[in-house]
Amino acid sequence: MRRRVTFTSGGDATCVGYLYRPAGTTSPAPAVVLAHGFSGTMDRLFPHAERFTDAGFATLVFDYRSFGESGGEPRQVVDVAGQQEDLRAAVAWLRAQEGIAADRVALWGNSLGGAHVIAVAADDPAIAAVVAQIPFNGFPKAPPGQSRRALRLLGAILWDALRGKLGLSPAYLPMIGGPGQLAVVATPDAQRHLEILAGAGERTLWRNQVAPRGLLGMMRFHPVEYAARLTAPLLVCIATEDRETPEHTTRQLAERAPRGTLRRYPGTHFDFYTDPTMRERVLAGQIAFLQEHLGCRVY
Repeated sequence: MRRRVTFTSGGDATCVGYLYRPAGTTSPAPAVVLAHGFSGTMDRLFPHAERFTDAGFATLVFDYRSFGESGGEPRQVVDVAGQQEDLRAAVAWLRAQEGIAADRVALWGNSLGGAHVIAVAADDPAIAAVVAQIPFNGFPKAPPGQSRRALRLLGAILWDALRGKLGLSPAYLPMIGGPGQLAVVATPDAQRHLEILAGAGERTLWRNQVAPRGLLGMMRFHPVEYAARLTAPLLVCIATEDRETPEHTTRQLAERAPRGTLRRYPGTHFDFYTDPTMRERVLAGQIAFLQEHLGCRVY
């Protein structure tokens, strides 16, 4: 019940995704669009899409422009405005499909995608519900002893942004790096996550490479401002030991949203990706939340 789809975003960006349809559905189905995180690709969300579809939701997962199977050059460039445009295009495409309940479409996002779904839904009152998992809400302050690394990273960001202004190719950095390596994320938890991916031997669209210029756009992005004017019910799921999107920032999204709900889970940012038990527990709660606001069968 899965098919590959394409849609156009912004008139020139071709996005690729997969639409999952629940079996045995005769009436229009409620639907959810899944938005991956910073440097992510949609294949890491296929298990989530299958779980939502088994619960009765039509589910669309896709790659943002310049990532994964989607078009766009240069590759591996995070564009906050462009990714939100891609998400809006995904919603519009899904609503137009036969067998989809256009008035019962929800958004689900992970990490930076968790911020995107809040921002897009804030400007689309027809969105029925929003789930933000370990969402981005601004960068945390550099921990003690990391100021030198933060300055090196800022230098790489500004250099790559300048190259972008000049039309030059990106000066890529690793997304995840080891101790002492200049990378977007260089923590023991992140390194373990990378080792798990490598050890699994899976073919994946994800590449451990990203243009650091994208971080400059994230510095100007303030998701909490969108949460404050969000009319849809919002579920924010966070990790209590998260260093990448720490609780003192993420909980603000639920607190500022008029219809916000916060759920805390013991673990780290990357446990949401690598711990199957946690993933199933979190998904069960998210499905129940969406069932309450969209209506469909739940297993």
